[in-house]
Amino acid sequence: MTETYKAINWNQIEDMVDKLTWEKLVEQFWTDTRIPLSNDLSDWQKLSFEEKDMIAKVFGGLTLLDTLQSQDGIEALKKSIRTQHEEAVYNNIEFMESMHAKSYSAIFSTLNTKSEIDQIFEWTHSNEMLQKKAQIINAIYQEGSDLQKKVASVFLESFLFYSGFFAPLHYLGNSKMTNVAEIIKLILRDESVHGTYIGYKFQIGYNQLSEAEQEELKNWTYDLLFKLYENEMEYTEYLYGAIGWTDRVGVFLRYNANKALQNLGFDPLFPDTSEDVDPIIMNGISTGTSNHDFFSQVGNGYLLGMVETMEDEDYVKWY
Repeated sequence: MTETYKAINWNQIEDMVDKLTWEKLVEQFWTDTRIPLSNDLSDWQKLSFEEKDMIAKVFGGLTLLDTLQSQDGIEALKKSIRTQHEEAVYNNIEFMESMHAKSYSAIFSTLNTKSEIDQIFEWTHSNEMLQKKAQIINAIYQEGSDLQKKVASVFLESFLFYSGFFAPLHYLGNSKMTNVAEIIKLILRDESVHGTYIGYKFQIGYNQLSEAEQEELKNWTYDLLFKLYENEMEYTEYLYGAIGWTDRVGVFLRYNANKALQNLGFDPLFPDTSEDVDPIIMNGISTGTSNHDFFSQVGNGYLLGMVETMEDEDYVKWY
């Protein structure tokens, strides 16, 4: 007998978090083409060679990680869906990760020459530290258990991106490169929801394990974070050492590593809190709407309903 194909019914929700997340992501929809990046050219031209080189590599690295998430990460998560609505949410996340990757190319095409862009992408293919973190995460996507894949995804969404996010947030806090930072703030909104949602799905599965299985997975999770953190600090020194930002970025990384653990329902590993993060960076994260008129005077990030950027309440336990 032929198996009946089941239509998705949004009037019969098995997990209300699926519906709420879908609605939040739809409210947050944006495109890079509606942000006037060329308005940042005067700021860009005033930056030093070292700063320009750092920014190019920062966005090159972010492009690679978003490509990994859109091409391999979300597809790996779909294999363990609990509801049809969950797959719909993953489809939305997958598309927006592609939008994130494309948005960095929009930045490159505005700020860089063709030869510079070619050099940036060649660098992403050859940098050992960048490739190492992509390879660690992708190996889990290809070979890990369903819950291990979710851990890897949350660490990518809620931790590994943030070494790259630091630079545009720094410039935003100093009223420079504000349109480039606008894109980063939109991406931050997305990643906050992605990390929280995938962490929630992890917690459902984790809570169904035996105590021994939970302990084993928790230990594996912290070991993975240590491995990623060591590489990430080397990468941070490589990116920011020449301009003296390594220590500031390190605090920001540890703060977000704790947030990633919180998304998974685990205790923080590092002592760093929001109070320790450079206030310029925290101010950049929390800055409200600006003056862009995209559709109907909605402002920064399209002023998307109740969604706020990277507030602590985004990092909640959904159970």
